[in-house]
Amino acid sequence: MSDVVVVGGGIAGLVIARKLLIEGKSVTLLEAGDRLGGSVSRHVVGGIALDAGAESFATRGGTVEALVRDLGLGDEIVAPNPAGAWLQPVDGPAVPIPATSLLGIPGSPVAEDVIAVLGQSAALRAFAVDAFLPGTVGSKATTLGELVRRRMGDDVLDKLVAPIVNGVHSASPDDLDLDRVAPHLRAALRREGSLARAVRSLRVEAPAGTAVAGLRGGISRIVDELVADLDRFGADVRLNTSVRSVTVGSATTDDDVLGGHIVVAASGVLGPLATPDRVVTLATLVVEQPLLDAAPRGTGLLVAKGARGIRARALTHATAKWQWLAERADGRHVLRLSYGEDPAGLAEIARADAAALLGVPIDPAAVVDFARVQWTRTTAVETAPDGVTLVGEGIAGTGLANIIGHSLAQADAVVRGELQ
Repeated sequence: MSDVVVVGGGIAGLVIARKLLIEGKSVTLLEAGDRLGGSVSRHVVGGIALDAGAESFATRGGTVEALVRDLGLGDEIVAPNPAGAWLQPVDGPAVPIPATSLLGIPGSPVAEDVIAVLGQSAALRAFAVDAFLPGTVGSKATTLGELVRRRMGDDVLDKLVAPIVNGVHSASPDDLDLDRVAPHLRAALRREGSLARAVRSLRVEAPAGTAVAGLRGGISRIVDELVADLDRFGADVRLNTSVRSVTVGSATTDDDVLGGHIVVAASGVLGPLATPDRVVTLATLVVEQPLLDAAPRGTGLLVAKGARGIRARALTHATAKWQWLAERADGRHVLRLSYGEDPAGLAEIARADAAALLGVPIDPAAVVDFARVQWTRTTAVETAPDGVTLVGEGIAGTGLANIIGHSLAQADAVVRGELQ
């Protein structure tokens, strides 16, 4: 019998299993599928090995970077092209995302790059409302959407925050817990007395450097090293093993009942407590189009809901964002488009969307290869019975920084005997 049974071999399960092994615990890891890593994975498109899920990590807090360095990949950390991303409004041409902003919330609603998105009257209205409201207004908001709506109005929420949040987190601002997606914003609002000043203060306090980083060769290298460490530290890893039920102290598979402290790192294991309800479809195009060499929309675009003729909600010009990838692509361009649906004819839809968003013709003959990947995301905050540890997106929130940080903290709690 192992000390700990980890149910689920995604990034959360791998991280907590590795940490527990390092702390001297014996670990059995059960994964229903035939591979480990979950949505942190790779695929080959046009002969290029690419990330099929996450392609960067948030640098805030240093949690992911510390793990990456511990895995021996510190020298492989790379910064993205500083050119930044653009925003495609509902109407009109694409514009650069405002420079001083947090999840689309402007640090100055009357800055020129904000007016370019909102229009002058809406920008002035957002500035006036936020500046003259008491600092307590919105300070008890539970969601990001509620906070922005109370402090700056619907125009800022719909035209700036929603497309950026939807592209980054695959969710509406009204569905995102404020303290999970922007953990210091509420305190900054109370301290500064306005949302704009709160954003500016957080930007000033942020450490130098970019908000995200990547790995030469792709984020999926993290999974490679985690899996190698599990093998090195003696984990009992069982693929193609579905767990039918868990209780305090045991996990039941089709063939066995395993005892030990239970860590649930997979949605659906806890039944109705886990509600995966968002579909994210990723379309990847490898194209030959020299006009894209100039990176006409920086590192990509986030798309406002209802943008005319566009079904994608975000586009990443991956070879413009990552120098290492541009070198491997050898003159070709890698474009990643995300959709909140799984439309028929996705290859043609993605090609047309890419051409429209980038302002560059992309003929069918220019498409060297295409790939489609679909992920299901969990929006509900999951809970587990006392005595069962829960990790993963359903409780930690989206993004590698949240998931990895939470998994490491829960591993420490297990070691200390705080088995929750």
